[in-house]
Amino acid sequence: MAPKIKIPATKYPVERFTLGNGLRVVLSPDRSAPVVGVAVVYDVGIRSEPEGRTGFAHLFEHLMFQGSENLEKLAHFRHVQGAGGSFNGSTHLDYTDYFEVLPTGGLERALFLEADRMRGPRLTEENLRNQVDVVKEEIRVNVLNRPYGGFPWLKLPPVMFGTFANAHDGYGSFEDLESATVEDAQGFFDRYYACGNAVLSVAGDFDVAEATAMIERHFGDVPARPAPQLPDFDEPDLSGERRESYTDRIAPLPAVAAGWRVPDPIGTFEDYLPYVVLAEVLTDGDASRLVERLVQRDRTATTLGGYIGFMGDEYLVRNPTALLLQAHMPPGGDADKVLRTIDEELDRLAADGLKPGELDRTQARMATRSLHGTDDVLGRAQPMAVLELQRGRPGLLNDLPKLISEVREEQIVAAAATLRPERRASVEVIPGASS
Repeated sequence: MAPKIKIPATKYPVERFTLGNGLRVVLSPDRSAPVVGVAVVYDVGIRSEPEGRTGFAHLFEHLMFQGSENLEKLAHFRHVQGAGGSFNGSTHLDYTDYFEVLPTGGLERALFLEADRMRGPRLTEENLRNQVDVVKEEIRVNVLNRPYGGFPWLKLPPVMFGTFANAHDGYGSFEDLESATVEDAQGFFDRYYACGNAVLSVAGDFDVAEATAMIERHFGDVPARPAPQLPDFDEPDLSGERRESYTDRIAPLPAVAAGWRVPDPIGTFEDYLPYVVLAEVLTDGDASRLVERLVQRDRTATTLGGYIGFMGDEYLVRNPTALLLQAHMPPGGDADKVLRTIDEELDRLAADGLKPGELDRTQARMATRSLHGTDDVLGRAQPMAVLELQRGRPGLLNDLPKLISEVREEQIVAAAATLRPERRASVEVIPGASS
């Protein structure tokens, strides 16, 4: 038998410090290319939204781009793009991030812009109403008027979970969005957008001493506010199978998604990691078990995917989360048959173990993707910020390729054995589009 390939950890440097106002900072210098990535991550996401304010975390992300006390609306866009850079923000289950990529000379500009809006965005009735309309249009485009919109990331959580934090629609209802007030927005900012609830990360071409001085100059006098107490979002696992279906009026073909709870990705990372690898063993590539069986042999599915986390960020999520499998089916496809076949393949894996070379191939592909993802400066700055925020361990990004390669066959087999039908939540899409 060929020796197992050893995949080493990467060696991106990591330096950490905390400003007097509580802002945590992560620096990862790399002088190989004249570019820098800046990310600011706040410890607030979809799960933190109060009842009656669904979609508020995402709405507030939009408001953070609408100017500040010092800068007019669209100034952030103009200053970043004028320096040859790009920018964006995104809302996740457990965090919201803002980021820029610029040529080296634009670092101080990015730091000024992020510190400026950390002091306070321009929260006006006009900005609020405008961005409510923008978010509503996003929902129309991405969910209501798109085939399989919200499948499965919006459709499966209310089947799997019972608490509002885990089950509600993270995009938000029109009613909740329209009833939001400037006072709500200001309260959200005051509670969650505190220095002590954020991490600033910089990766790329910079001198550490110079960057540290810039950070202290721009962020050091941002008023200190403590982080709010982090809620415990955990809830009991399923005690029986849950299944729902809905009609998608514009979906051309049927589809089904299934999810199983997995161990705490932070508290029990060693137990969690085999499930990340298992999802890839089952679905990654034409030679994977479920693609080979469902798509190529049985032809009961046309496409198949598997991953951890409802938003696909398996290393940047808190408990509870899930392993998801989703399949699109041909006309007249049978969701029951697809789920039964998945059960059969999981049973076979649990009983017979892996085929020769199956785990090595999967781990090599996963490690390659991990290494490719950290090639660019933002691929380091953004995850390092979240890893610091959630774990106090930004250097975990370096360790992931090696840790993936060290998952053993018996761990994969044991993980597969836990994915039982009685622990499964599933949702089926019934097509409403005419053929």
